[in-house]
Amino acid sequence: MGCGNCSSGGGCGSGSTGKTPAGCQNNGSCMTSGCNKLDVYDWLSDMDLPANYKPFNIVEVRFKGSRKDFYINTDNLYLEMGEMVVVEPSTGGYDVGHVSLTGELVRLQLKKNNVKPETVAKKIYRKPTEADVQKYNAAKELEWETMHRARKLALDLGLSMKISDVDYQGDKTKATFYYTAEGRVDFRELIKRMAEAFRIRIEMRQIGMRQEASRLGGLGSCGRELCCSTWLTDFKTVSTSAARYQNLSLNTLKLAGQCGKLKCCLNYELDSYMDALRDIPTNVDRLDTEAGTAFLQKTDIFKKVMWYAYPGAESWIPLEVYKVREYAEMNKEGRKSQDLKIHQEPVEEIEKPISYDYENVVGQDSLTRLDEKNKKRRKKKPKNKQETSAGGNKIESLKKIVSNEKKVASPTTESANGDKPKKRLHRNKNRNRNKTPNNNKGDS
Repeated sequence: MGCGNCSSGGGCGSGSTGKTPAGCQNNGSCMTSGCNKLDVYDWLSDMDLPANYKPFNIVEVRFKGSRKDFYINTDNLYLEMGEMVVVEPSTGGYDVGHVSLTGELVRLQLKKNNVKPETVAKKIYRKPTEADVQKYNAAKELEWETMHRARKLALDLGLSMKISDVDYQGDKTKATFYYTAEGRVDFRELIKRMAEAFRIRIEMRQIGMRQEASRLGGLGSCGRELCCSTWLTDFKTVSTSAARYQNLSLNTLKLAGQCGKLKCCLNYELDSYMDALRDIPTNVDRLDTEAGTAFLQKTDIFKKVMWYAYPGAESWIPLEVYKVREYAEMNKEGRKSQDLKIHQEPVEEIEKPISYDYENVVGQDSLTRLDEKNKKRRKKKPKNKQETSAGGNKIESLKKIVSNEKKVASPTTESANGDKPKKRLHRNKNRNRNKTPNNNKGDS
């Protein structure tokens, strides 16, 4: 039952307005802390059943985290997926959960989990009333505060344990504390203090790292929700040999998940690699030839190509699998094959990714471009500003013109009395006045 913001559809209508809240924060019918958490698709819901068909009376109910259980619908209530129900817990009181599966698919789930229908004893009491829903919501609001207070109590006692989650029972009378620890922890004093602080029945349950990640949820390196918090329920051991068979680098940072263990997805494609490795010969790390000993560099499992190289050689020699078998048989008989380059067969080159040349319009290529500009500004300005200006030959010609004007317009020495020469503007005017009569006489 996903939210409207999710690809699975559904909707998280809030109240009478029916508006979908921004983001998915368990605001509606998500039922858990994340969308699509252990959801099951009922592919029999749209199929017409026989007229004399008697519905299967066992229902699968989901609670917080990845916890699921089976209950008997003794009163034959009409239940749909995602609907809240009041069920019988393992101890006194009652609990509230959400229906995750009904009908014939529950029979298949029982078979998958190796549970016989005769062993299911817990019952569904009723559909929740308004008071049950209010008490259930109040209990869920206390979980975050209770978890932090419990962590503080465990820290004060010096216990080497991490309380990762708290699950309140629907009637608000019991709380289950999930914790992780490397070994056994004596938490008897912790239970006493928590019972005094919270006034409820306490149950401590130790879980592993993978179970903790499945309860908390999150996003993996693939960009999707964690498999353990969405659909994966049975955890299988994952060894480093799975990475070796797939030619993956043994880097713990890349191979480890959020739980700190090896990723469960390493086992997904392992069977395909194991089938492909049947055709790859073993114990052929080196081949003795007349040109020397060639060592195995890498193996392309699906193309069935093995790459060899001589010591000190820069290029690798690709060989088909059947050729490698022939050379290995010759070495077992004490014979040496010819140079591998002679028998090298053309192998299809791996397509290189297309590289696009983008025009750099912002200047991202130089990270120190701003520093270079600041250095230019910090340099001292030269005395003659005209020397630093750009212009080439035009500037030089302007210099000559200005220097000639200075020679003609202004005297180079002061007068004998020590008076400074007059301004160039006034002397030019006087010269023009003296020259005008001569020019008139010449014209006449």
